[in-house]
Amino acid sequence: MYPLKKGKTAQQAHVGLPEGTFEEEHGRRGFYGKSAHLYHTHPPTGWIRFEGKLRPHCIDCNKLHPTDMDDPKGSPVPFLGNGDVRLSVSRRSAPMPFYFRNADGDELYFIHRGRGVIETDFGPLTFEPGDYIILPRAVTYRVVPEVSDNFFLIIESKTEFEQPDKGLIGQHALYDPAVIVTPEPLPNLDDDREWEIRIKAGEEFSSVVYPFNPMDVVGWKGDLTAWKINLRDIRPVMSHRAHLPPSAHTTFVTQGAVVCSFVPRPLEEDPDALRVPFFHRNTDYDEFIFYHDGNFFSRDNIKAGMVTLHPRGIHHGPHPKALAGQKNKTHTDEYAVMLDGLNPIDVLPAGEAAEWPDYWKSWAGPAAP
Repeated sequence: MYPLKKGKTAQQAHVGLPEGTFEEEHGRRGFYGKSAHLYHTHPPTGWIRFEGKLRPHCIDCNKLHPTDMDDPKGSPVPFLGNGDVRLSVSRRSAPMPFYFRNADGDELYFIHRGRGVIETDFGPLTFEPGDYIILPRAVTYRVVPEVSDNFFLIIESKTEFEQPDKGLIGQHALYDPAVIVTPEPLPNLDDDREWEIRIKAGEEFSSVVYPFNPMDVVGWKGDLTAWKINLRDIRPVMSHRAHLPPSAHTTFVTQGAVVCSFVPRPLEEDPDALRVPFFHRNTDYDEFIFYHDGNFFSRDNIKAGMVTLHPRGIHHGPHPKALAGQKNKTHTDEYAVMLDGLNPIDVLPAGEAAEWPDYWKSWAGPAAP
């Protein structure tokens, strides 16, 4: 259907808003489907109270204390999840004394802090801050940190992490496939000790013990492997005349979620264009953001290692200070990981214990259209 237009509107979305209005995008299928733009006389986030469980959440993951922080045999702690994805934090301070194999899902490690090596069937992959490491379902691996202060965000998905279809912008946009790192075999053939492989299947753990090191692969071929890419290799798509939706920054897709990466970029130059994320209520997705580094100017009182979760059905958008001060910014200075979940994402007990309960109040204050 050709877009309809009624009343006082902007000629183009996110550009030249009528004076005294706040634009809201009401979209379907995240930012991929049909949409409408509504022009309010008040900020859609100008609420004064919430009743019921549907409200924005903020969790300080720096307060999470997974058992692998103190015990080499320990595990990450899950803090959010649904039937498609589960989000956990690992703060492993010492090498795994075992190998691990997840038969329940694919895993995406994001390295917030720390350095070291992940040993895999295919060979070792070194890691450093900003790395995304893809570990397909049932890959055998072992995390061997070089330092004691490590912090990993782990996204477990029931379906594979795929690269996005880049369409008209071409295969070299967002990131060139040539920057992807895959492992070289490095077999360990002289271990002379027993090794446990801890296997998760059906949310239960079993162990298999070998009298040799299972990292004995001398070669591999095929199109299924562990691989990694770093945030510094992501080149964001930009428009100097209109603010682009988060979908323009897609890094990975699964059947139940979309993962996007926010990295520093110039802001829009057009004097009439919005320079901050627009108000939106995506009715088909919950929006999760992990704040990795930098100045998160669209949010107040957010620091590295925190996450926000905005459920479907309620608005989210910039805080009042960011909206009022957007013309004073010329570029973003932030690194963050966003996940849009197709099904509602639940806050798990560990997340509830680390939550900032008054986060929803942080939109209070003067805003400027």
